[in-house]
Amino acid sequence: MDRIAELASQRAVVIFSKSTCCMCHAIKRLFYEQGVSPMIHELDEDSRGKEMEYALINLGCSPTVPAVFIGGKFVGSADVVMTLQLNGSLKEMLKDAGALWL
Repeated sequence: MDRIAELASQRAVVIFSKSTCCMCHAIKRLFYEQGVSPMIHELDEDSRGKEMEYALINLGCSPTVPAVFIGGKFVGSADVVMTLQLNGSLKEMLKDAGALWL
């Protein structure tokens, strides 16, 4: 859990992902297309990936990927992020975290 918190606080937007996950790809594209450069942690390419996946489960992330953190705080998985995008509050969260300047 400490590793997740440490990594999640390193950038304004941090995404825990798996390189083979199509929803992870869609969420990464969503952020890139808004001009955000998230820090990406591919759990399937990390030697401690399984350990981090269990920590994400303990945080309540189901499914475990994509797990999105904004401003060091756990936001949710793809469904939550897409809901925030559709209702317009994602952009405000990104501005507040310093990920967007406009």
